[in-house]
Amino acid sequence: MRFLRIGLKNWRNFQDVNVELQRRVFIAGPNASGKSNFLDAFRFLRDIAAKGGGLREAVDRRGGVSKIRCLAARRYSDITVEVEIGNGADGPAWFYKLVFSQDSQRRAVIKEEVVRRGQEEILKRPDNDDKQDRERLAQTHLEQVSANTRFREVAGFFNEVRYLHIVPQLVRAPERYLGRGGDPYGSDFLEQVAAKHKRTWESRLRRIAKALRVAVPQLTELKLDRDERGAPHLSGRYEHWRPHGAWQMEDQFSDGTLRLLGLLWAVLDGGGPLLLEEPELSLHPDVVKHIAQMLARLSRKTGRQIVVSTHSSDLLRDPGIGADEVLLLIPSEEGTRVELAASDHQIVTLLKSGLSIADAALPKTAPKDAAQLAMFGDIK
Repeated sequence: MRFLRIGLKNWRNFQDVNVELQRRVFIAGPNASGKSNFLDAFRFLRDIAAKGGGLREAVDRRGGVSKIRCLAARRYSDITVEVEIGNGADGPAWFYKLVFSQDSQRRAVIKEEVVRRGQEEILKRPDNDDKQDRERLAQTHLEQVSANTRFREVAGFFNEVRYLHIVPQLVRAPERYLGRGGDPYGSDFLEQVAAKHKRTWESRLRRIAKALRVAVPQLTELKLDRDERGAPHLSGRYEHWRPHGAWQMEDQFSDGTLRLLGLLWAVLDGGGPLLLEEPELSLHPDVVKHIAQMLARLSRKTGRQIVVSTHSSDLLRDPGIGADEVLLLIPSEEGTRVELAASDHQIVTLLKSGLSIADAALPKTAPKDAAQLAMFGDIK
């Protein structure tokens, strides 16, 4: 399954959003327009459904309801996240809606929770039990094994969402991270790799090493070992004038090598929706321009949905990217608007004339007066 549609109200930068989603989605917009916050809506659903998670844990992790609520929210300030999910062929199989706010103690409280399977309503809250015991509204039925029996498929799907934004410094110095496992920023990335069965990570590292040679021609082999303390380390063999080359550990890898390695691992790991944030960072443009095609092939082969935020014109210049795959984030005084590129007649016309999405759509998200930044040296 995949996300077919998402609706947001008063979520972060977004006062009102309602967009359809393809199996591959590219999110483009200027700085501070809300690309990360848009991806975070999917992560929020995962955090609710995850083991040890739940609504209040997910809200607290984001600083509370007031930090999540859109600054442009008006009279009706409840926060809404709703999605349709299915295989894309037979219409939505499931609909999930969550509306929440905060109580007098600033704790998250449910205003509405709805689940539908096709046209059949499975859940509608608040129900009579909720009205008799308001404390029940502190938890979603989504997060409760005893309550989600009839729609556990939805909870399982949300739990499969994966987000990745590798920070090379964290991979090199994992002791900086003191949180729990599964850090999407990479502080426990090598632990995640080592946690797989040996045959699994050996096979994946062989495939990744072959792919990495496109960007790092000298890199011929990758291997995983543990030091005397049991901590995992990744080593790469680099060709040079010596007959057998030389091995370097992850703390000597370049930022680009670590980011690309993390990206390749992520696309091989798991089957649920994959959220990628600016995968072009630290990579050569000639590598970046092939990322979209790689993701398309992966999506066709596995059926996995991939949602990518990007600033890169090189990435979006791929001729295979369709206007229905691109979401444009456009800031305004009333919050950020989200527009499907396919709904813009001018963009569609330019695409038909032979232009790429990068040339047809990115100008609409470019910051106004960006050229003024060049004058900074003259400002007194």
